[in-house]
Amino acid sequence: MPGSAPSLAEQAYASIRDRLVMLEIRPGEPINEDWLSNDLGVGRTPIREALKRLESERLVVAFPRRGTFATDVHISDLAHISEVRRTLEPVATAAAAERATDAERIALTALREDLATTGDPGDNAGLLRKDLGLHRAIYRCVHNPFLEDTLVRYDNLATRIWCVFVPRLSGMAGHVHEHVPLLSAIIDGDADTAAELTREHVAGFERAIRALI
Repeated sequence: MPGSAPSLAEQAYASIRDRLVMLEIRPGEPINEDWLSNDLGVGRTPIREALKRLESERLVVAFPRRGTFATDVHISDLAHISEVRRTLEPVATAAAAERATDAERIALTALREDLATTGDPGDNAGLLRKDLGLHRAIYRCVHNPFLEDTLVRYDNLATRIWCVFVPRLSGMAGHVHEHVPLLSAIIDGDADTAAELTREHVAGFERAIRALI
C-alpha cells in the first residue's frame, strides 16, 4: 500500500539488487543465502523471494542443483539495453517534466544543487551511486509504475556495464554532471528539452563504452 513500510522481502531485494548493480557481488559469483540472511538480518524466506524477483530482472540466474549466481556482464548486451533506453527514456523525462509535483520539483532542485557541488571527481563509485539515485528520482516523477519499473531495470543493467569499464574510463564526472541541465529542464517543465538532453545522454553512454572495447 502507498506509504506503508517495505516488507522484509522488499528490503532484501533493494539491498541485494544494489550490491549486484554496483558489482559488490561480482558477476558469476555464487549467492550465499545464509550469509545474506545474517548480513541483512532477515530470514531465508525474504532472501529467496528477493532472489526470484532479481532473476526475472536478469541480475541473478539459478541452476538446478548448483545454486544461484550473479549474472555475467556481456558487452554484447550493450546495443539491446541502449535500444530500450533510447526509446523509453526521452519519453519518460518529457513526462516527468509535465507531471512532476511541486514537492518533486523541490526535491529535484536539491539534487541538482548537490550535483553541482559534487566533490572528488575521481570517486567513480560515488558518482555511479549518485547517477543511480538521480535516474530513480526522475523515473518516480513519471507517475507510471509500469514505465518506472522498466526504466529502473534497464538502468540497473546499464550501470553494471559502467562498473565493469569504469576503471578504464575518464570523464565519469562529466557524464554524471550532464544531469544538471536535464534536471533544470524537468524542474522548469520543458518537456522537449528534457527529451533531447536524454537522447544525447543515452547516446553518450553507449559511445563512451564502445570507445573502450
